[in-house]
Amino acid sequence: MLLWVLSGSLVLFSSIDVWYFLRGSWIVIKSWFQGPVQDILAEQVVHGRVLLHDLDYMCHMNNARYLRECDFARFAHCTRNGLFRAARAFNATMVVGASTIRYRRSLVLGEAFELRTRIVSWDEKSFYLEQRFVSKSDGFISAVMLCRQNVIRSSPEKILDLLCKRKVECPDIPEDLQHWIRFISASSQALRAEIGLDEKTK
Repeated sequence: MLLWVLSGSLVLFSSIDVWYFLRGSWIVIKSWFQGPVQDILAEQVVHGRVLLHDLDYMCHMNNARYLRECDFARFAHCTRNGLFRAARAFNATMVVGASTIRYRRSLVLGEAFELRTRIVSWDEKSFYLEQRFVSKSDGFISAVMLCRQNVIRSSPEKILDLLCKRKVECPDIPEDLQHWIRFISASSQALRAEIGLDEKTK
């Protein structure tokens, strides 16, 4: 019996990223019990610490781990402010359409940090979020990520109208975000042209 359990566990862990799904589920459940955040533009904070399995060959937090932590922080953010719930009312989903991250200083083994997530702005198709890794030792912003969260089968405006029960004014788009949005658009146009599609083709 024990052999079957061990064999099954081996197959399971080698086939799918079990820890990712377990941790993601735990974060969503934990966020439910933490209570809702009424202000859709409020910054939310998730606390973390660099553990052994986060390290790379340079003995600091692996670049890919930052993206994974951002993923979990967005789970918490969209659960607590109700975006996931409102999207489900339209049978809509939200997927990452683009992201960029700037690494400013390495996070090292045992270092505690805050991961601060906030909605910066939105347009007719996407929410734009900023996520900051802030060292608890001195408040230094170790990394900054921008994320474009595309809304499928609905729009940010419809979701916010349902969630907030009122018209929510979109904040002005910061200059750095404007540059990034233009880069995404230029990249899309170049890739479409490369395969012979016109600009309006998705």
